[in-house]
Amino acid sequence: MPSLFSPLTLGDLTLRNRIVLPPLTRCRSEQPGNIPGDRMVEYYRQRAGAGLMITEGTQIEPRGQGYAWTPGIHSEEQVAGWKRVTDAVHEQGGTIFCQLWHVGRVSHTELQPGKQPPVAPSAVAATQVRVFIETGPAAGILTAPSEPRELTTAEVKEVVGLYRRAAENAKRAGFDGVELHSANGYLINQFISEHTNFRSDEYGGSPENRLRFLREVTEAVSSVFGSHRVGVRFAPLFSSTDEERVYLGLVESDPHATYIGAAQLLNELEVGYLSIAEADWDNSPEMPESFRAALRETFRSPIIYSGRYTQEKAQRMLEKGWGDLAGFGRTFIANPDLPERLRAGHPLNAVDHSSLYGGDEKGYTDYPFYSS
Repeated sequence: MPSLFSPLTLGDLTLRNRIVLPPLTRCRSEQPGNIPGDRMVEYYRQRAGAGLMITEGTQIEPRGQGYAWTPGIHSEEQVAGWKRVTDAVHEQGGTIFCQLWHVGRVSHTELQPGKQPPVAPSAVAATQVRVFIETGPAAGILTAPSEPRELTTAEVKEVVGLYRRAAENAKRAGFDGVELHSANGYLINQFISEHTNFRSDEYGGSPENRLRFLREVTEAVSSVFGSHRVGVRFAPLFSSTDEERVYLGLVESDPHATYIGAAQLLNELEVGYLSIAEADWDNSPEMPESFRAALRETFRSPIIYSGRYTQEKAQRMLEKGWGDLAGFGRTFIANPDLPERLRAGHPLNAVDHSSLYGGDEKGYTDYPFYSS
């Protein structure tokens, strides 16, 4: 029976344990330029004991940014900054993937080049969600996203090329692979969803057409890294409440069919792993066991689950056979040495919720390692 501390084969990589640092937005990039700096190097270096590390969402182009101070992977300065991060992680024996991110409609004109409207599959504004825009040095406000404009068919194909270029940049930066952010109501999710994709071209209409963008982006980045070094993240939701839409995006009329269909596609494309972000707020509903079982049957490579996981919950997931790795989000933020703490049974630091987004070292690189 596998445990969190058992090694795992991921394509041609061997992960030393099954504890994952999942993608966690921290808004700590250096300005101007959204460049990974010294603080980000130290933050990831501290957490390199994870079996697999996945960076915070990293925008593939300037239009892909939806929040102030998030890092990119589209400029030479950003590539050089990330190279310092991957070097630090590799020196500690860690494995790190870059999460490639485009927010699509979940943005604001203040964050867009030339203050133009955000781009999206269809000209439908995001509601019940807020984006964070800068109002001054280290200061900002939450505001509603701006009305997007619909991408032309030719522009959609250009964005696929931008994903390929971002993967090439990630490879030059020393990453071991890439993860496609296809969750939380962002661009790839917007193409998949019946609520945000009303296109009449080859990228809209039928479920197959709504999955076409995901297929083409996956194929593009796989041409750079090889499919076994590509992961995809989804956040399937199975009940509709305002709170869920705020925090995780879009609830399909038949989420089981939508995401099992997507998993079947990705299994055919032989991607390295699927990452499933579960609802993680207080009293959030449990993901149906029928979906977990169907996903396990459909997708044959490793599956990661994240969402308020404890060591005990993660072990149960492994024992049920639903997944192969567990992501620990805020727990890993507060405990840079989390794998060793879990292995040894040491007490855990509590997370400081006031310092999760933006700021300096406080609540970022100053959490203590365990000391007896």
